[in-house]
Amino acid sequence: MKRLLTSLLLCSLPALTLAAPVVDLVTNKGTIEVTLDAAKAPKTVANFLAYAKSGQYNNTMFHRVIDGFMVQGGGFEIKDGSLSQKPAKATVVNEADNGLKNRIGTLAMARTSDPHSASSQFFINVADNEFLDHKNKTPQGWGYAVFGKVSKGMDIVNRIAKSRTGYKDGMQDVPMEPTIIQKVIIKSAQ
Repeated sequence: MKRLLTSLLLCSLPALTLAAPVVDLVTNKGTIEVTLDAAKAPKTVANFLAYAKSGQYNNTMFHRVIDGFMVQGGGFEIKDGSLSQKPAKATVVNEADNGLKNRIGTLAMARTSDPHSASSQFFINVADNEFLDHKNKTPQGWGYAVFGKVSKGMDIVNRIAKSRTGYKDGMQDVPMEPTIIQKVIIKSAQ
């Protein structure tokens, strides 16, 4: 009997795995639900959730919008009518070698030319952007770490991507009518 109970318990263990974290990006254009992949991008997801919990993303905007490519946010807010970069914490190790691809609707980390420079900024792909995928561990081949996927609200993302853009405060591709991330709600976490 004890052996049978042990076998039944072991067989049910895969069902005990924790659900993927789910967050809502509440914007002035609607809510975008994102399911994060903590199994394949644990450090990136932990980084994103820490920023969300701290309120870092509240009242930031999608400050770089390129239709047919991506919408980027998580680092700038509007203060006194100008774009103002919010201070960021330490950078996160690039997990682009996790097998996830930059496909339509995926969430990935924005960074500079330094492969390990991502901090708070992220983007949502509105096209299949294979050229952003990990190829090798060289500065040119690292790629951009995908860590989630839009599970609801891709219509809102596509509307944001269609925004009329221009130059503002020395930056290009800035939406003329701001899309504000009012808050990020963590609906479920690991």
